[in-house]
Amino acid sequence: MSQNHPIVVAALYQFVSLPDFASLRDPLTALMRENGVKGTLLIAAEGINGTVAGSREGIDALKDFLAKDGRFRDLEYKESFADEQPFLRTKVRLKEEIVTLGVEGIDPTKRVGTYVSARDWNALMSDPEVTLIDVRNDYEVEIGTFKGALNPNTETFRAFPDYVKENLNPKTQKKIAMVCTGGIRCEKASAYMLEQGFEEVYHLKGGILRYLEEVAPEESAWEGDCFVFDNRVSVGHGLALGQYTLCHGCRHPLSPDDRQDPAFVDGISCKYCDSKEGMNRARASERQKQMTLAKSRGVRHLGR
Repeated sequence: MSQNHPIVVAALYQFVSLPDFASLRDPLTALMRENGVKGTLLIAAEGINGTVAGSREGIDALKDFLAKDGRFRDLEYKESFADEQPFLRTKVRLKEEIVTLGVEGIDPTKRVGTYVSARDWNALMSDPEVTLIDVRNDYEVEIGTFKGALNPNTETFRAFPDYVKENLNPKTQKKIAMVCTGGIRCEKASAYMLEQGFEEVYHLKGGILRYLEEVAPEESAWEGDCFVFDNRVSVGHGLALGQYTLCHGCRHPLSPDDRQDPAFVDGISCKYCDSKEGMNRARASERQKQMTLAKSRGVRHLGR
């Protein structure tokens, strides 16, 4: 742990059979609360997924808990660091899927694409026969992606199968390479594409976060920031804090230029708000008022 960044942010997942997954919720919740670990873990019959944060001791306690359960020996695990706790609450949620594709029978523990390390990823991308796809949602791809990557323009991961059916063909796209934030969506997407008849399917092991951690900026094919699902909003090379914030009105990531736009009102609205369903400026205004009041009192606002 960096002395300058006392909070450890741990991203983890594993596809593994957990028929008793519901029994894990209470002990995991209790352990996280006892050790001051916040964030969300999703558990399902197909495995575990989540991002959490806490002190070095707190995160190690969670790792030890999972290590004692021999089923998590292949856990995909990454750490980064933050100055402040990026989560507000502790949640352990029971789910149908740990990442929601919405297609029955897709099991990455039985069949999955070929893993490619961060160090070997540039060589794969340079192959002219490779079709590179960023399987994340549109707002994530918008703030950063790899040079030459296709953007499916999906609002949710559930839309990815429709994108494949409408835009890709196993007869013409012989080699598929996929990227996502931490690797989990690519695992499920690669399993799905193999089921659809694509023969050569590759995915970045550890995801974009691993690439940004291991590949030097001067050797990198990455452009922009990587969106993360916590209050840091985005990270860059070396997993350093990125330049984006979130609009509290519509939850869209905002660049420094976006925050200079006339439509931007801090904590209330931005130029993307009118295109978002359910945007409530009055509610956002009240939230910002409460945040400002909490800050003036020296406490942290815990509202949404």
